[in-house]
Amino acid sequence: MRRFPEGFTWGVATSSYPIEGAAFEDGRLPSIWDTFCRTPGKVAGGENGDVACDHYHRYPEDIALMQRFGVRNYRFSVAWPRVLPEGRGRVNAAGLDFYERLVDGLLRANITPWATLYHWDLPQAEQDRGGWPERGVVDAFVEYTEAVTKRLGDRVTHWITHNEPWCVAHLGHLSGEHAPGIRDGAAMLRAVHHVLLSHGRAVPVIRANSPGAKVGITLNLQPTYPASPSMWDVEAARRVDAMFNRLYLDPLYGRGYPTDAVHDHVVDGHLKAHHLPFVQPGDLDEISVPTDFLGINNYSRSVCRASDPPGGHNLPVALHIGPPEAHTDIGWEVAPTGLRDLLMRVHRDYAPPSIVITENGASYADGPSPDGQVHDARRQAYFEGHLGGCHEAIAAGVPLHGYFAWSLMDNFEWAYGYAQRFGLVHVDYETQQRTPKDSLLYLAGVMADNALPT
Repeated sequence: MRRFPEGFTWGVATSSYPIEGAAFEDGRLPSIWDTFCRTPGKVAGGENGDVACDHYHRYPEDIALMQRFGVRNYRFSVAWPRVLPEGRGRVNAAGLDFYERLVDGLLRANITPWATLYHWDLPQAEQDRGGWPERGVVDAFVEYTEAVTKRLGDRVTHWITHNEPWCVAHLGHLSGEHAPGIRDGAAMLRAVHHVLLSHGRAVPVIRANSPGAKVGITLNLQPTYPASPSMWDVEAARRVDAMFNRLYLDPLYGRGYPTDAVHDHVVDGHLKAHHLPFVQPGDLDEISVPTDFLGINNYSRSVCRASDPPGGHNLPVALHIGPPEAHTDIGWEVAPTGLRDLLMRVHRDYAPPSIVITENGASYADGPSPDGQVHDARRQAYFEGHLGGCHEAIAAGVPLHGYFAWSLMDNFEWAYGYAQRFGLVHVDYETQQRTPKDSLLYLAGVMADNALPT
């Protein structure tokens, strides 16, 4: 048996829009994802999260399922448009009542709640004011944080301010693949800054309303490798690392914005590497507020090649290495050594006091077999490999203290709609029937033993 340290945190993760449904109930108003899903061509199949997994009504069943399989920690997110439907101002008591019922139900089941404040569902009313590219959203997020933590801070002991700022900024404001669907490099850089600044300002609010709680932020980080030793491919890997990793890690750990990362995103010559006009005095100090842990989401790696050597813009291309069977259904390479390398690099370069894997998982479409069970051997193998990488990193001295599998159940996977299934539990979206998969049985054994079988 490969044992994990005593007290290691095991859990499963979800987020609000992909599972809750009840999109128009109890005072909730639209989020940017409600709007985005109704924009033709943005989401696979034209699907949306109006019903999703109906967790809003079925949460007692989902809690009982977790309890049945020995899950002791559950990471969920709070929907901002349920709590402050207009983004700021009026607090919707019915929205907070739901999360209070959820938290109390988890505690009764001896499951520790880990609450994420922002997992991408910005109220549409706040987007109408300019959204993340505008500085005013920072105050709105702090106001929202105050409302949630004042209500739940006596029971929730683990808080995450933001989930994956890279997706918010880059996919939401540069490529337009995620809500709100903007394609503007200058807006992307402003969004990066305001998400990080809102994190920095929210941390002391959480600490005041939830004394003794552990507070962190979750980044989706990507281990990067050049496809060859050529200077062009090495440069391509540098660019991807700057965009995915250092643009967020550096300011959070007191180094300010990396000049090469900013230079890579010069927009029409107006933004220079040494001058970001939206960064005000004191902002970087607030962003680098001490936190208790760093959450890391990771699914794969980037092997990088320059698109046009030996000249041109040298735009990096991420390669899919290996045969089709070496990839999940979403097209991401299965590369467990990448997670190990990533953990060791973050520990070496930034030394967070504690690291928690807040998401890790694989999309495979396995459904119920004739015996009524879901035999998802590929997902189990994915977990075995990546948990092995975690074990190796811990043995090398990385302060990894927890692991959350994505996801508790199949759900609405953002721009992919319902086409991708990451769940440990199969969901029949027509009947809402939940069927535990073999991978959940496997993880239940790992969690119970605090060890990987040999």
